[in-house]
Amino acid sequence: MNAGYPANKESGVLTLLDYAGVVVFAAAGALAASRKQLDIIGFLFFAAVTGVGGGTLRDLILGRLPVFWVKEPIYILVCVATGILVFFTAQFVEWRYKLLLWLDAIGLAAYSVMGALIGLETTGSPIIAIVTGMLTATCGGVLRDILADEPSVLLRPEIYITAALAGAGAFVLCHAQGVPLYLSAAAGFAVAFALRGGALYYSWTIPRYRPRPGRDPDDALK
Repeated sequence: MNAGYPANKESGVLTLLDYAGVVVFAAAGALAASRKQLDIIGFLFFAAVTGVGGGTLRDLILGRLPVFWVKEPIYILVCVATGILVFFTAQFVEWRYKLLLWLDAIGLAAYSVMGALIGLETTGSPIIAIVTGMLTATCGGVLRDILADEPSVLLRPEIYITAALAGAGAFVLCHAQGVPLYLSAAAGFAVAFALRGGALYYSWTIPRYRPRPGRDPDDALK
């Protein structure tokens, strides 16, 4: 995912953010495997799917082929190492589900920025950048929940996709105003994490659709 970064000192910060996103998402995936009491292969599979799933979809949509982890297999190795570590340490974490949610929040914040950056560099479109930031940040968690047969993060009431959109939007806006890349990335990360963290801690939600009572069929014909 770091292919195409500007060749300057800022790229080190962005690469660190990139790998941090992979690690925390992979850890969240492995923790989901621990909740299902899977074997070590299950841990590695969940770690890899969650760690690189969002970025894979992003690269396919943008036509960046082969996808990032085929170009740089180190990402798969990072997922494998994270999965193994969680396999041997998950039993010491009594609050695994809460930890999973907070790791997912960190990964979402990091990936909303990295996805937006790659979308912006690939297409030059701020709109596409925000969309790719959102997809990169959320699709790994969605895939994890589907595979684990758990309620999808998309169906829970607290803020999720909105946080990714806001983080990607904040990054794109700061970048458009000429803010240094690492500060734009920090701003996007902070916005996304603040919203998602607030949703987890304070149960923040956005207004939901409330259907009105249906009309009597006879009245509808009048």
